[in-house]
Amino acid sequence: MIVNNLDTVAGRLDTPIFHAIGEAADSLDRPCYAVGGCVRDFFLDRPSKDIDFVTVGSGIELAEVVARRLGRGTHLSVFRNFGTAQVKRHDIELEFVGARKESYSRDSRKPIVEDGTLEEDLSRRDFTVNALALRVNRNGFGQLVDLFGGLADMESGILRTPLDPDITFSDDPLRMMRAIRFATQLRFDIYPATFEAIGRNAHRISIISRERIVDELMKIMASPVPSIGWKLLMECGLLPLIFPEFAAMKGIDVVEGRGHKDNFLHTLEVLDNVAAKSDNIWLRWAALMHDIAKPVTKRWDDKTGWTFHNHNYIGSKMVPRIFRKMRLPQDQKMKYVAKLVELHMRPIALVEDEVTDSAVRRLINDAGDDLEDLMTLCEADITSKNREKVKRILDNFTLVRAKIVDLNERDEIRNLQPPVDGNEIMEIFGITGGPVVGKIKSALKNAILDGAFPPSDREAALEMMYRIAAEHGLTPVKQP
Repeated sequence: MIVNNLDTVAGRLDTPIFHAIGEAADSLDRPCYAVGGCVRDFFLDRPSKDIDFVTVGSGIELAEVVARRLGRGTHLSVFRNFGTAQVKRHDIELEFVGARKESYSRDSRKPIVEDGTLEEDLSRRDFTVNALALRVNRNGFGQLVDLFGGLADMESGILRTPLDPDITFSDDPLRMMRAIRFATQLRFDIYPATFEAIGRNAHRISIISRERIVDELMKIMASPVPSIGWKLLMECGLLPLIFPEFAAMKGIDVVEGRGHKDNFLHTLEVLDNVAAKSDNIWLRWAALMHDIAKPVTKRWDDKTGWTFHNHNYIGSKMVPRIFRKMRLPQDQKMKYVAKLVELHMRPIALVEDEVTDSAVRRLINDAGDDLEDLMTLCEADITSKNREKVKRILDNFTLVRAKIVDLNERDEIRNLQPPVDGNEIMEIFGITGGPVVGKIKSALKNAILDGAFPPSDREAALEMMYRIAAEHGLTPVKQP
């Protein structure tokens, strides 16, 4: 939604905080403007709690005056090396900087900064829609400064750079990622000349840290339709440079007139399906990576055609390396994604075969607390254009879900603990460990999952324990 009425937008400035900032600037006899993303969001009727201000002169000096005027509950942070200051009041963050102009060296996105005019400051912004300014001084309060046609671009849904895009992107290559991110978040089109410049300057992304790149990717992934961003990254040539494993999924190979589906486009369809159901960012990453090993496992078989044998297992092993390289978290989030990648074939295998209690028990046990997320991913993975096939599979998924509920109620499989644990096994047979203990524990757990006896049947568990131990030459030294 574009708010066309400037009076309506100016009305959003008509609050005590904006007036206090204007009065602080007037006391220093300086012009002051709200600039950048917050102004854009005013016109798009989006919430904005991080607000940037530009003044001609010292932004730090103005911030100090503002903090004093706002009084209690206000926190001031000064960053003298950068010439900026931040004022926090409740849940609002106000950033202050003096108008500046910038120049860049070829091997860094860190600019050489000098004092400048308001026009020079706005011209260095990444896109015209972010180069708007609203005056907060008492004289001219709410007056719009639009030197580069940003408002018209916003109304047309276009992202365009204020200056030559080749210079803009070469100077700060992170702006290329920001263009893709804004196009995804705002559902704007990137102006053709601007998009072509991204392609010409894609190689410059090498000077940007992985952390900054992944920060933009996370914002793309959090968007309502994240596939928009990934498709644009592929089209402009950035994707092979920042995520080559995913770029390798693009395309179709044909042998003897038989081709496989484009796994890149299929993956993005799955991702959007998941995004429509869940805001869980790591479930979305699991969707993006569920078929990540298909390029390395792709084989042609004269009898069966194209195969991707073990792609789920190999994909799960690729996840830690990809996360490490991309500077994604090396913690439970990574393990969660790897787990879903490994298990994503299991539910579909169930619906294609007879849904047995033992198979469902194993699925419940292996998925644990992530079972519902796994089912969401697997249902999103059904992208066939054959409506009857989709209906049949989804109907079978409903049966699987019903059996999961039934077995959970009867067995409490998620909390499955065999009635004889490892410590007791070692104590009964007078041993301090060894592979036989693991074999006994595994056998007991598998027997319960297969329905041989319930978790509460201690006698059956002990009988199996004694039998397996005897096969390995162990005799009990203590009665249980």
